[in-house]
Formats: sequence, C-alpha cells, structure tokens
Amino acid sequence: MAGDLNKVILVGRVVRDPELRYTPGGSAVVSFSVANNRIYLKNNEKQEVVSFFNCVAWGKLAETVANYCKKGQQLALEGRLQQRSWQDKEGNKRSTVEIVAESLQFLGGKPQADSQVTIEQDEPVDINTDQPFADDEIPF
Repeated sequence: MAGDLNKVILVGRVVRDPELRYTPGGSAVVSFSVANNRIYLKNNEKQEVVSFFNCVAWGKLAETVANYCKKGQQLALEGRLQQRSWQDKEGNKRSTVEIVAESLQFLGGKPQADSQVTIEQDEPVDINTDQPFADDEIPF
C-alpha cells in the first residue's frame, strides 16, 4: 500500500534564534519559527499577509541549524507536516502542527559567503512521538 503525500516547501525568514536541545536518548532537536510573507492584489491594492510556522529539525541537521541559522536569516526548507499531542501540567490535552525539516538551504543576505549552502539530513531519524517533551520544553 502506498503512503499519502506529505510535503512542505517553504521560503521565509527565521523569527528568532533557533533553540537546540537534546532528548534523553541523546538526539539533537532544534526548534525555530519561520515567517512567510504572501503578497497579493485586492481591488488593485497590494495586500500582505504574514504567516508564522513552527519548525523542528533532528540530528545533524538540528545541530547545523543551531550553529549557522540566526534570527532574520532567509531560508528555504523542505519537510513534512507533523501533529504532536501531549498533556500539559494541568492535565489538559494539547496539540500542535509543526513542520519537520528534512533539508534546508540558506538564502540571501545574512551569510557572508556568495554561494548558497544546502543542508540535508543524512538519514531519517526514528522519533518516538509517544514520549512528548515536557510542557515547559515546548518552544511555542
């Protein structure tokens, strides 16, 4: 049986410096948010809508993002959507949808090099979503 398609391609700017953590098993995970500006015409007037997307990356990609990506950096990322659920400290069920980055490319401006840098995760990381982070570890 073939799986369904779950693919995200996003270009935007990093909203704040990425936050790197390590799971109890030693896997690196970084959380960051990306702002995406969409411009369109309405009644011959330019309109702008900004959307904010929570993103995570795992393993070597997480460490690279944490080391080289800063607030304001423009980037292009490819990944997939993932929904996580957990219970907060008051026992309320919470959930979020985030983009799990699988490859990332720095664009324009911030890096000093003239060339673009592309980063890809070497192999998929097995993520145990049955054990969510504690509520105080969730960056959004």
